[in-house]
Amino acid sequence: MQFEVWAPQAERVTLQCEGAARVMERDPERSGWWTAEAEAGDGARYGFALDDGPVRPDPRSRRQPDGPEGLSAVVDQSRYAWRTQWPGRPLPGAVLYELHVGTYTPEGTLDAAAGRLGHLAELGVTHVELMPLCSFPGRHGWGYDGVSPWAVHEPYGGPEALKRFVDRAHELGLGVVLDVVHNHLGPSGNFLPEFGPYFTETHHTPWGAAVNLDAPGSDEVRAYLLDSAVAWLRDYRLDGLRLDAVHALADTRACHFLEELSAAVDALAAETGRPLFLIAESDLNDPRLITPRRENGLGLHAQWNDDFHHALHTALTGESQGYYADFARDPFAALAKTLTGGFFHDGAYSGFRGRRHGRPLDRARMPAHRLLGYSQTHDQVGNRALGDRLSASLSPGLLACAAALTLTAPFTPMLFMGEEWGAGTPWQYFTDHTDPELAEAVRRGRRREFATHGWAEEDVPDPQDPATRERSCLDWSEPRREPHARVLAWYRELIALRHAHADLTDPDLADIKVAHDAQARWLAFRRGDVRVAVNLGKEPAAIPLGPRPARVLAAWEPVDAPGPDGLLQLPGHSCVVLEQD
Repeated sequence: MQFEVWAPQAERVTLQCEGAARVMERDPERSGWWTAEAEAGDGARYGFALDDGPVRPDPRSRRQPDGPEGLSAVVDQSRYAWRTQWPGRPLPGAVLYELHVGTYTPEGTLDAAAGRLGHLAELGVTHVELMPLCSFPGRHGWGYDGVSPWAVHEPYGGPEALKRFVDRAHELGLGVVLDVVHNHLGPSGNFLPEFGPYFTETHHTPWGAAVNLDAPGSDEVRAYLLDSAVAWLRDYRLDGLRLDAVHALADTRACHFLEELSAAVDALAAETGRPLFLIAESDLNDPRLITPRRENGLGLHAQWNDDFHHALHTALTGESQGYYADFARDPFAALAKTLTGGFFHDGAYSGFRGRRHGRPLDRARMPAHRLLGYSQTHDQVGNRALGDRLSASLSPGLLACAAALTLTAPFTPMLFMGEEWGAGTPWQYFTDHTDPELAEAVRRGRRREFATHGWAEEDVPDPQDPATRERSCLDWSEPRREPHARVLAWYRELIALRHAHADLTDPDLADIKVAHDAQARWLAFRRGDVRVAVNLGKEPAAIPLGPRPARVLAAWEPVDAPGPDGLLQLPGHSCVVLEQD
């Protein structure tokens, strides 16, 4: 087979394959590329030595059997016999479910997770969004410090296990989305700077020098990331990618990297005949990100909407620290604004940032499904000092209200694993760094960060302690016990309603009408003929819904439809979905 590597600064490159060395030759047609032929089948170990230096893994490695610092292994993608003819599943009308392979089950593998996919099919979600799978140090971690952005983390099961997972998901009618990280790579096993200008000092990010998207040599770096993204979608038959922190992608070129990526993914979708999509994480609140390329946008298909989360979180909890401060001034008004306008920060002043932030969405042209709405995510749970979920502080009734708002809002809803039954387990920050100095630096940094917010250092979980990860694993006995079973039944009912009623997937933001009373702590909104009302207060509330006859579609507590006076009598910590004639 042919091996190739981009190493523009090297004078000599040697392929080490199965213990034999072969001097590589320069590719006369591609500047900076080296090639060599060698006998190698699936699983063959190999690496590259630059200028007689140490043997390094392939930057485009498809498999790292011994972790990110070990040799690469050849992967024959044709070996797997796919069982499912999958037509794909588009984003409009979807309900996503964010899943971390290492804590979804105690085993922490893709095969074990695949064994639990039946639960998600019964729940009614349409897509599983996997947190990053690229090779990272040790066995357990969040995955955002990965390297080898073409390889599947070996302790999860490697490439074959991912194919088995995707096949099983597709058999059950579930699409699969993968979280990928293009804005930085982890420190352990990151040998890219030895191969070429993958990073640039022209820009800096929270992780140091930026990935080189616009400096000399950036053509190949962009191709490296583009080819990786396309490979996940093609070789593993994934349905979409979630792009981590795209606001940290520093690119001043006329054609932005994200525009180039969206064009490549759309071309692959046309080639395969399957709908494929890109979902960005961005705190820019810039509609151009999700505006089609033909309308001079970047052409991504959706983005996470933290504004909806922050408004909902402050209304539920009363928290006002950090970035919640802007929303906590009037959380019900903030929630109403996001439900009708998408963004809360749409060009107005942000006290947290000390400046204006964001830009308005054109509600007449931007379909609401391009924004993802959620009450919890790995970030919003795991980046708390104790990794506490909403279930740690809210009553089951308030959890039901959070679910009602998320699953009937105009946005594409996303759940965080275990949320659907009000999981009692936390989801904490954990690592398994093999470098003792790095491990200690992470431990100290985590404790120092939360000490500034009033936490005693000894109360902040040690990321390196295996017990931190073990505490974060879902307890699969909970869904069979109360109050978890009731919460789970409520999620299933709401998701079924969303699939059954076209008004709940109507993408028209301009058609939504919201009323609220911050003092009485209730909020109600209208989507076509559907009415949704939540009472976040402890006391019953009388909510005016108008004189039109209505029937109850779903209710957390028993409730009657409004009488002739149009008033809905809603118990405290409760919610209801109705349909009016």
